[in-house]
Amino acid sequence: MSKVITQDNEQVIQIYNRLKDTLTRLEDILKNNNPTFNGHRYMNDAELANYLKVSRRTLQEYRNNGILSYYQIGGKILYRESDIEELLEKNRQEAFRLNISWNFR
Repeated sequence: MSKVITQDNEQVIQIYNRLKDTLTRLEDILKNNNPTFNGHRYMNDAELANYLKVSRRTLQEYRNNGILSYYQIGGKILYRESDIEELLEKNRQEAFRLNISWNFR
């Protein structure tokens, strides 16, 4: 005699939950995926502002002052990730520690 499997079956529920988790992960990957163009990845204003924790207006000031390299296609502004990484590395400040010994006698 064959057994009928229903949607209330524990194995069916487990498989459904795993598929649901996998779908959620795939949606996150697709949402956050920046495809490459000619080996380079690009970010738009909103992505870069979020990454640098600055406003989009600040990014505009950086562009106007020649701080940020960018591409403009129509009204769309794009930033090459490697340019941003290079800019950050060039402007990196080494941490320093003052080695002061205090003698209070």
